[in-house]
Order: sequence, then C-alpha cells, then structure tokens
Amino acid sequence: MGQQVPLVDYLVLGESPHLVARECEACGAGFFDRRNACAACGGTSFAPRPVPAEGELRTFTIVAHAAPGIPVPFVAGVVDCGGTSVRGNVINTSPDPDHVRLGMKVRLVTYVVGTDDDGTEAIGFGFEPLEGTDGN
Repeated sequence: MGQQVPLVDYLVLGESPHLVARECEACGAGFFDRRNACAACGGTSFAPRPVPAEGELRTFTIVAHAAPGIPVPFVAGVVDCGGTSVRGNVINTSPDPDHVRLGMKVRLVTYVVGTDDDGTEAIGFGFEPLEGTDGN
C-alpha cells in the first residue's frame, strides 16, 4: 500500500480517523472551513477541536440524479456529531428509506476515493449505520 492523504484537510487519518473543526473561542461554534469571523457571534479567534466520530442523522436526501460518472442513488446527509453538524454521505447501507431513517445512529468511516499513478490513495469519509448495515 502506498501513502494515504485525506481528501479534506479536516479529516485526520490513522488508527482512529476523525474530523477536526475550528471552534470559535468566544462562543464554541464549530466550522470546517477557514473563517475570518464566526458566523454565530463574530469572534475572530479559533482553535482546533476534535469532533466525535459517532452521531445522529438529522436530515438526508436520496440523490437519484447526479453529474455524469457519479453512481446513483446515494444518500447525502447531515449528521449531528456532539453538537457539530457534519455533511457527509451515508454509506455501507442500501440507499433507500427502508435502510436510512432520521435519528439513526451512525459512525464516521473512511474509504479510498482514488489512487494516483504513484500508488498514493486519496481518502474520503462518510457515515455508516452503527448497528449492522441495515440501520436497525
């Protein structure tokens, strides 16, 4: 296996993959993108904060039509991870309402998005149901 690199800079790889948010030091709001000011309070100081790897699916949509080359259907969702909202796909389960439901418990998982000619793997993340692969 070659080197692995995270697809986004807030994904930390290793034995226990997890996300790291930038937390506003004034109000505690968490963000994954770079900010000059907090959208919640206007604060301008941020510190890294690990985000829990388990959470609850708050909203989702089953995507049936996507750009050419993107396999469909897939589930795009928003997961509440300890108070931080994380956008990510729900993976490792059937993309249908019988297997994906609001409030289901999920955990962060990583997967290989692609490999370059040198064998370096780009690693992305998604969320899978905590209990089995059917979300129950």
